[in-house]
Amino acid sequence: MILDKNGNTTIITQEKASVVELVKKIDVLYERFKNDNIIVNLTTLNKVPLPDIVEFLQLSNKHRKAKHSFVIVTDKANLNETPDEIVVVPTLQEAYDIIEMEDIERDLGF
Repeated sequence: MILDKNGNTTIITQEKASVVELVKKIDVLYERFKNDNIIVNLTTLNKVPLPDIVEFLQLSNKHRKAKHSFVIVTDKANLNETPDEIVVVPTLQEAYDIIEMEDIERDLGF
């Protein structure tokens, strides 16, 4: 797991461990970046099945409830199958775009 901070956004890149292990690590280290927007970069993984995406659902809901963005980046998942409650995009640029749009929505009170 690689942590990279860019302004008020923390990018978490997964390299080797399973997605379940990654979610556990993020939970343990959550206090470190709970006030940032979070991008979970899974582009290094060969395949990201729906159950792996769903592993992030509880963490995503908690983070979004605190008025911060939580975005997963992967081009190896079927985006049509992902639950609406979790944001999954195919590129890092789209993740930044989503965060920017959500910041604007929060500023406007939506």
